Amino acid sequence: MRAVVIEHGRILVRDEPDPVPEKGELLVRVQTAGLCGTDLQLLHGYAEFSGIPGHEFVGTVAKGPAELVGKRVVAEINCVCGRCEMCAGGLSNHCIRRTVVGISGRAGAFAEYLVVPIRNCHTIPETVSDEDAVFTEPLAAAYQVTRQIKLEPRMNVAVVGTGRLGLLVAQVMARSGCALVAIGRNPKTLGLLDRKRIRTALVSELRQVGDCDVVVDCTGSPDGLKTALRLVRPRGTIVMKTTCAADAPVDLTPLVVNEVTLLGSRCGPFDEALGALARRDIDVGSLVTRRLPLSAAAEAFELAAQPDHIKILLKVRQ
Repeated sequence: MRAVVIEHGRILVRDEPDPVPEKGELLVRVQTAGLCGTDLQLLHGYAEFSGIPGHEFVGTVAKGPAELVGKRVVAEINCVCGRCEMCAGGLSNHCIRRTVVGISGRAGAFAEYLVVPIRNCHTIPETVSDEDAVFTEPLAAAYQVTRQIKLEPRMNVAVVGTGRLGLLVAQVMARSGCALVAIGRNPKTLGLLDRKRIRTALVSELRQVGDCDVVVDCTGSPDGLKTALRLVRPRGTIVMKTTCAADAPVDLTPLVVNEVTLLGSRCGPFDEALGALARRDIDVGSLVTRRLPLSAAAEAFELAAQPDHIKILLKVRQ
């Protein structure tokens, strides 16, 4: 099969052996895959990654139980043992033996085929297109914030970073009725939210406010936490969505002095995300700015790093 491989900080497109599913796994023929900020971080050394990246995808089951063959699916990225203390305690996303599709210990979706556990897969409603379904994984991550924090209309909430994930998080937060502002550097992405009647601000225009009950950091940069600490009120909460390879010092004194809660937030509920896509609660179509074949993966990574582009899709099957 043809696959995209990250190797020593380079992007290669080459032939790789077809994956073989083990017991309890499916062979999925990948149709479309999306690039996200984590993929860019992997290229720059995050998690010391080497291999086939990609974890946002839509595919068709090529081999597995008869009732699933031919079905369109998306898949949760954490592949777990089901036996360890974390799995037994209902925290399987934190399984101590987990592999993570396209990130850690398991080949990803920037390839013609991949293998995933059956229990990770969700069939896609007929009314959801392939391109919309690609957003299931990041949209689920956005909904995870609402499972961790109870948002109320009286709350002041800020989403910092209006890139690929931040645009989804802002749309999800807005549905709670909270007093929301989305803060970013890119006028293009801020404009998308303006048109959805979500209040926005340029990060360069911020004052030392400190009046937000909740701040969600979606910047993908160490600077995001610094900005969040400027915005959050004493005893407020900062939700961290950022993962990055950079090593930059952050003064955490305000975290201690103001008794701020710092909350990590990662993967989320696929069923909720697919339901939202089926109901068209969240706009994802306007976020796609380029579609490229698998053979143009190097160009896709370059474009995904540019501010003029939001979501780049790899059309694995033309």
